[in-house]
Amino acid sequence: MKVTEHLENASDPFITFEILPPKRGGDLASLMRLIEDLVAHRPPFIDITSHAAEMVHEETTSGIERRVKRKRPGTLGVCALIQHKYDVDAVPHVICKGFNREETEDFLIELHYLGIDNVLAVRGDSTGFEKKLDYGRTRNEHATDLIEQIAGLNRGVFLEELIDTSPTDFAIGAAGYPEKHSEAPNLETDVGWVRKKVEAGAEYIVTQMFFDNAVFYAFVDECRRQGVTAPIIPGVKLITAKSQLTSIPRTFHCDIPPALASEVSAAAGPEEVREVGVRWGLEQTRDLLEKGLPSVHFYVMGDSRGVNRLINLLDL
Repeated sequence: MKVTEHLENASDPFITFEILPPKRGGDLASLMRLIEDLVAHRPPFIDITSHAAEMVHEETTSGIERRVKRKRPGTLGVCALIQHKYDVDAVPHVICKGFNREETEDFLIELHYLGIDNVLAVRGDSTGFEKKLDYGRTRNEHATDLIEQIAGLNRGVFLEELIDTSPTDFAIGAAGYPEKHSEAPNLETDVGWVRKKVEAGAEYIVTQMFFDNAVFYAFVDECRRQGVTAPIIPGVKLITAKSQLTSIPRTFHCDIPPALASEVSAAAGPEEVREVGVRWGLEQTRDLLEKGLPSVHFYVMGDSRGVNRLINLLDL
């Protein structure tokens, strides 16, 4: 079922999750335990991130060498596992960075054959490595370009001119940034790009994580002011370690409120830090649902302990 249909048909609010594929050589059993933890909460869908090859520096016997690595392959396999073993709709992320349009088309065809109805289209972050475009291959530079490609496939338009094509039928999601994208000069301009994504074919928006609901409500207001009527799903992340006070703002360009930062900094140990994160996320989630939001999306990544506790306390 499509994300848009889940939103339209829901009689009660629901919770969804986002996870990472394992690292190359990682343990599939650990991934399955994580998924089983999450499907116990009966989410209508789970997002799975995608990862391109990146340039890394590694120490070898010959000194420091630059190498190209794809650390987390497996998005397609994890999607198949979730969709067909656990009977939960899988939402793979499709990214521009690190992939050419021909590889993207092949990936989308494989998803279509697997019976996957949803994709989340994002530009992706620069990894320090960009493939050469040989033999006439092309690249999507922006999320709007990628969305246009997916929407084209939904109309039966492939990169190569083909006769009697069978169209795909993906519900296309896109990303939104309540505190604006790091490359945008201001929120108004950034929401203009959200509007362009919707015009290109995006049917719903999932936001980047935020820790202050006021910034989410301001983002929604600006979207509606600019004529964006697509559903907007809030993304919530639970703080689980003191190191995230610096890593989250640096990586995701979002602020951590002073009160939350102070509580986390004062926590005596890892368990207390997790408890602080759960309490803060619980207050966020309750407020969002009380305001009538039909869904909240949790950035779980690889650790379900915090979100399990939050959902039990939430008692949906």
